[in-house]
Amino acid sequence: MFLKEQEQINQNIIEFLNKQGYPGREDLEWSAIPFSGDWGISTSFFKIAAQHARDLRQKGEQPPPVSELAQTIADQVRQNIGIPSGFKRVDAVHGYLNLFYEPLEFSRRVIDTVLEQGNRFGWGHKKGKRILVEFSQPNTHKAFHVGHLRNVVLGDALCNILEAAGNEVIRTNYINDTGLHVIKWLWNYRKFHDGEEPGEDKTRWMGDLYAEANKRLEENPELENEVRALYARWDRRDPDIMALWERTRQWSLEGFDQIYALLGIRFDHIFYDHELEKPGQDLVEELIRKGIAIDERPQGPVIIRIDDLLGLKKETYRVLVVLRSDGTSLYATKDLPLAIKKFEMFNPDLSVYVIDVRQSLYLQQIYKTLALMGHPDWAERCFHFSYEIVNLPGNVTIASREGTVVLLEDLVREAQQRALGVVKEKNPSLSVQEMIEVARVVALGAIKYPMLARDNTKVVTFDWQSALDFNGQAAPYIQYAHVRANSILRKLGESIPEAPSFQSELHPTEVQLIELIARLPNEIQRAAQEMKPLHLTNLAYELARAFNDFYAECPVLKAEGPIRANRLRLVAAAQQAIANVLNLLGISAPEVM
Repeated sequence: MFLKEQEQINQNIIEFLNKQGYPGREDLEWSAIPFSGDWGISTSFFKIAAQHARDLRQKGEQPPPVSELAQTIADQVRQNIGIPSGFKRVDAVHGYLNLFYEPLEFSRRVIDTVLEQGNRFGWGHKKGKRILVEFSQPNTHKAFHVGHLRNVVLGDALCNILEAAGNEVIRTNYINDTGLHVIKWLWNYRKFHDGEEPGEDKTRWMGDLYAEANKRLEENPELENEVRALYARWDRRDPDIMALWERTRQWSLEGFDQIYALLGIRFDHIFYDHELEKPGQDLVEELIRKGIAIDERPQGPVIIRIDDLLGLKKETYRVLVVLRSDGTSLYATKDLPLAIKKFEMFNPDLSVYVIDVRQSLYLQQIYKTLALMGHPDWAERCFHFSYEIVNLPGNVTIASREGTVVLLEDLVREAQQRALGVVKEKNPSLSVQEMIEVARVVALGAIKYPMLARDNTKVVTFDWQSALDFNGQAAPYIQYAHVRANSILRKLGESIPEAPSFQSELHPTEVQLIELIARLPNEIQRAAQEMKPLHLTNLAYELARAFNDFYAECPVLKAEGPIRANRLRLVAAAQQAIANVLNLLGISAPEVM
């Protein structure tokens, strides 16, 4: 908010330090002072003091302790710069220089900045860094169930946050459209459902047939011979099998598109498993020739003894199997060429894999193998964004093999029904169509927020009572705060007034709300740097709670003069900040509820 002033102060301090003979620096490191009733910025002189002490020792002089020297420098700087415009006081404490803003001026600038930048408030400057994020990774010919949900929600929010922080983000998906699960499905379809087509709910129908295939094979193990024979025809690229695969695969892809549209998810590029099968098999042969992989076929698979190749005596990365004994592909067969393809196509500074925590060792094996293949730089640029599973009440099993899954569509449908009941109770004046639309927005927010509001490395237990809570840490509570702000502005019936100067002390709830709004830019950077959407879910809740406190304590439309104008502008700024942080989380900010 005070960037120009900070830059000028920084320049003045550097010039002063150079005149005093202290080690020259082009820039100082500034940070916000933790809020305790005052806003401010701070910088430390310990690095300069330490270098100055080393310089004195080289000259044969005995310097004072670094802490004492840092405090001396801070005192000298404080006396030199005085109290700059826009600040109310400057302190030199324990080697730090603390500059505290004039609170009314700070408040005005925060609100003005939000209203000027609108839906870009909080966004950082371009960093020139390209980040590729792979997320979702569904299997065709299977159900899209609740187990996939956290991956999709986390991946989307992570992309939004990284982009808002100033990075170029490439959103990618990797769809597994080959493998044994597909062959089982095709076998079941040809034998028992030939000629049938799915209805509107494609993913449910595909998932039902997959579960049915597994049940039939478990009850009649001898039928596995038919599956293996079909797999052999697949490997030979039998035209009839390939035509059936292409047709049925398309049904799954169309079902996925429906789900992504429902959730508001988009991708810049999609990788497909079938594109990587042959390159992966060729790569395995190359690894064998180079002595990286060991071919134990036909008695055993093709393996890579990573620990041995790295010279590790303690078991760390273990053995990676890259091809079955019968020559058919595994995940690793295709994940290795996929990793290479990402860098060849997009050359990202960072390649992020949003994959559950159970695959942590496997991904480390892929990265280490990539390095052993001669791509250590690429391996260093790979990052596993891991997450834990989602539990549902009643210990519902999420396993498409048994068909006992909770489908995503069912979860959304139930959320909409529950949300519709709440909306009818809270705002019966809405039209039926408005109620349905509000219920949809509330339902999706209620589903997404719990996936993000717990650390991604912790298990999420989803329950309806907390998810649809209008009075607690849940999306509907935050959305309702946005609606309250919108209601005030709608009742205004005119444009937001111009900014008058603040002429009186702020109410404590105003101070708290402004503080949280001002934190959004830094929290976006923090969430991106640490790759933790959780920071923004927490801020969204705190913003909503602070606005509700302000709403209860401070009259807005009934206030008069400059106070009324400033509070109206604060309401508009709060509404914008809440909308911005919700949008980064992939959650809509409704105007009515």
